[in-house]
Amino acid sequence: MTNTVADAIKKTVTGNDIVLYMKGTPTFPQCGFSSTVVQIFDYLGAEYASVNVLDDPEIRQGVKDYNNWPTVPQVFVKGEFIGGCDIMREMFESGELKSLLEKKDIALTS
Repeated sequence: MTNTVADAIKKTVTGNDIVLYMKGTPTFPQCGFSSTVVQIFDYLGAEYASVNVLDDPEIRQGVKDYNNWPTVPQVFVKGEFIGGCDIMREMFESGELKSLLEKKDIALTS
C-alpha cells in the first residue's frame, strides 16, 4: 500500500464521525454484507460517509491493509476501526452499537 493510499484512508476515517467502506453505495449495495451494515445505520438514523471500494482497487486493497482486516465492509467510528458486518450485527442486536455511538456524541435520529 502506498503512503498516498494510506494517507487518503486515514484522512477519510479521521475526517468523518462514521465511515463505511463498502461494495457499492448505500442506495445500491453490491453485496449482502454491505447492505446489512447500511440497513443497521439507516435503522439507527446514523449519518455516515461511505466509500465504494469497487471504484478503486487501490482503496479496496488499501483499507484491508490499513487495519489488517481481510474483508469489506469495514466500519470506522471517530477514526477507530470497529469491524465488519458480523461484528456490526452483533453490536446492533446487543444494543452495544447504539451505546457506542451515543458515547461518541454521534447524533441518531431514531
